[in-house]
Formats: sequence, C-alpha cells, structure tokens
Amino acid sequence: MSITVTDAASHWFKTELALPESGAGIRFFGKVYGKTQVHDGFSVGMTRDDQPVNPIEETQKDGVRYFVDDSDAWFFNNLNLTIDYDVTRDEPKYLFEEQ
Repeated sequence: MSITVTDAASHWFKTELALPESGAGIRFFGKVYGKTQVHDGFSVGMTRDDQPVNPIEETQKDGVRYFVDDSDAWFFNNLNLTIDYDVTRDEPKYLFEEQ
C-alpha cells in the first residue's frame, strides 16, 4: 500500500482543519456506508490524529503526517490510495488503485 497526497488536497487539509506547520496527523480508516471504487457498502473516513500508534503506511506532506493504522489494514490491503481535492464539492476525494 502507498499513500499519495496531492498539493490541492494538502492545502485543503491544512486550511479546513487549521493544521499547524508541523506535528499534525490525519488518519484514514474504513467506515460503514457509502461506496468507493473498490468497496461496496464502505467509504473512507478521516480524523485528526497527531499520535499514531501502529501505522501500517504513512506519508508526510507539508509538515502533516497522513497514515493508516493497522486496525484498518482490511480496508486498504493491496491498494494504493491517492487523496486529491474535488473542487466542485470542496472536499477531498479518494482514489484507489490495486497494487
């Protein structure tokens, strides 16, 4: 698995969540209801989490750590995740690609 955050998505997270220049974290997880390119009945959730416990994958962009915890490996297993920005909806969009 890999995580990629686009410049536009990074800007959205920093602006909308008023993140500091460094030390902030965003955790992604699978949640019930919704749909993704690769999951029916589940969608991507995110929360501010500055202290990861057991990340299975992480990336840093513009001083923010973006990660998935081991408890959500089932959702992201064998998938690469790209977080982009949807200008029409003014929110992040999540794109999956099989490894």
